[in-house]
Amino acid sequence: MKGISGKTTSVLALLFSAQSLWAQGAEAEGGNNLLFYGLLAVAVLVIFALIVIVSDNLLAIEARNVGADPNEVGLSLLPSMDHIVGRRLPEYVNGYPFTDLKRGHDILLEGEIESEEVVPVQINRFAVLPPDFIGISPIPKMVVEEGQSVKAGDILFFDKKRPNIKYAAPVSGEVIDIRRGAKRSIAEVVLLADKEQRHRTYELPDLNRAGREELVQFLLDSGAWPLIRQRPFDVVPDPEEAPRDIFISTFDTAPLAPDARVVVSGREKAFQRGLDVLAKLTDGDVHLGLDARGDRAPSEAFTAAEGVQKHWFRGKHPAGNVGVQIHHVNPISPGEKVWTLGVQEVITLGTLFLEGKYLPERVLALVGAELKTPRYVRTLQGASIKELLEGNLAHDHVRIISGDVLSGRKLSSEDYLRFYDDQVTVIKEGDYFEMFGWLVPGKLRPTTSRTFPNFLFPDLKFEADTNTHGEKRAFVVTGQYERMLPMDIYPQHLMKAILINDFERMEGLGIYELSEEDVALCEFACTSKQPLQQILRMGLDTMREQG
Repeated sequence: MKGISGKTTSVLALLFSAQSLWAQGAEAEGGNNLLFYGLLAVAVLVIFALIVIVSDNLLAIEARNVGADPNEVGLSLLPSMDHIVGRRLPEYVNGYPFTDLKRGHDILLEGEIESEEVVPVQINRFAVLPPDFIGISPIPKMVVEEGQSVKAGDILFFDKKRPNIKYAAPVSGEVIDIRRGAKRSIAEVVLLADKEQRHRTYELPDLNRAGREELVQFLLDSGAWPLIRQRPFDVVPDPEEAPRDIFISTFDTAPLAPDARVVVSGREKAFQRGLDVLAKLTDGDVHLGLDARGDRAPSEAFTAAEGVQKHWFRGKHPAGNVGVQIHHVNPISPGEKVWTLGVQEVITLGTLFLEGKYLPERVLALVGAELKTPRYVRTLQGASIKELLEGNLAHDHVRIISGDVLSGRKLSSEDYLRFYDDQVTVIKEGDYFEMFGWLVPGKLRPTTSRTFPNFLFPDLKFEADTNTHGEKRAFVVTGQYERMLPMDIYPQHLMKAILINDFERMEGLGIYELSEEDVALCEFACTSKQPLQQILRMGLDTMREQG
């Protein structure tokens, strides 16, 4: 089990107290029958409590053996107060499957967006980055060259390992740069956008009559196939293999993440058409993860979606992660493959079939305390970071992140938005030395530890920076990871199995169910300052290469 529980600790304390009282009574002159029978009653109660606790632990072990998580469903002989009292279900759940997650942690940061208005911005430079696609050949086969003019949707390059998977231009314009990285790998294909956009035309298949094979071929030829990702490994899927199921999370619980209501507003028809296309690509189900955290119902685009299985989730981050939702709906077993998409990828897919053009539009959240005005902007995949943030930085010494603060990637102002991201976060650069660290009282900071009295101020927002407030330490067992990850997985044991290349243990401990974003919160909470996302990616790549 995961250490001694609070119930066990209380019983042991009671037992030691009883022993002390018994000793005092035995030493007292003459004794006392009342004291004797009182101590006997205490001893009986202690023994009974120990029996119940052991039985409770055995029940939890048996539950895990059959695939249930006793911490999530409240399976216990001694249920917690939360499970006894319970929280009222929102009325909008309407009897659909509901999961109330008990583990996780919300990080509340300054720099959130106050207005739901989406501002269109004029961006001149865009880029497609081959390194955004895990497993692609470092030097993909280029179809275009510098100086060539392309339309939105024209193919820029394809994967040498899988030549049928092609990658398209997000905008029309001129190819002005093909930047190379280490060992001549292709790092960026940069486009200067036309003022008046031109789109490649397609002969759309009839969605009512087309079979899976025809739809797959169309998505490959159009360059839209990379919108889909496969679990395990988070790679662009093999078109020859049909997924068991397809999962879409319609909300994001990461710090300062965009509101899906804003993202889907005005694009409801495109979202539904995207779901219709996806339903044709699997013999299984298309699953929607819906947000049950607030009093306000999600957008009708999600709650009234047709042809899908709906599942409601309530809980702290990472409740919005698609990996967590897959785990609680239908976990991935060895040999199985599922596909995942974000809301905006589904909209792009639907737009392709509604309007006949490849339009990888992004409602992008520009957030963080180092921005003058956090806001939503409307742009396209691969937009220039410099142009997105121009005139909006409060200071120069900042960290720019494509994505959220937990799992995003550090960028410079000369870089471009990553393919799957819908958020740019700007926070202070934390390259300062902190004498004595947490030993000296100071301002409150984001933490899961009760060393700081943050738990007394649950709605307090923090000004984050990149300082880790400590160095890498011995990789010790703390139980922190299990409190952060609402999945029936032991992350610390898995990480150690990865470090020693124990393939059987990696598989047995659930590596196929995880992606970097799922362990990002564990990394944030880690006392040992271990790079858990990097370790997990190393393990996933190893398992993928082993086949």
